Amino acid sequence: MTAIDIRTTRFDDPVARTMIEAALADLGARYGGTGDATPVDANEFEPPTGRFLMAWIDGVPAGCGGWRTLVEDDVTAEIKRMYTAPPCRGRGVASAVLRAIEDSAREAGKKRAVLETGDRQPEAIALYRKLGYERVPNFGFYKDYPDCLSFGRLL
Repeated sequence: MTAIDIRTTRFDDPVARTMIEAALADLGARYGGTGDATPVDANEFEPPTGRFLMAWIDGVPAGCGGWRTLVEDDVTAEIKRMYTAPPCRGRGVASAVLRAIEDSAREAGKKRAVLETGDRQPEAIALYRKLGYERVPNFGFYKDYPDCLSFGRLL
């Protein structure tokens, strides 16, 4: 099995932006529109209040994800922009990125992780459940949308 190399990078790094744009295009294909209209500022993913991570396989970007401190609760990390490039799916990239995000948030003193996903993302829902996430009350930008599903877990 090929090693997955996970590195911290800036949210606004050109390679990260390409991955984020692919993630938004995927969401747009599933839900319409821009994919995710949640306000996001690159600075939210800078230490100590956040972090953005990229996964690489054989020098090729394979996936990404990050966390930012939840505005309403400074001990909670909100996970954003989880994505795995289609050629890399099924190789453990998403699990590795999510675990690295959790480790990073824990090291920054976060006690809990939460995220929003949608009902048209069965593979994401399966991943989160497999890694110990449970449904929590909806929060954030999409909390009142009927297809929003929020998950969380203690770190």
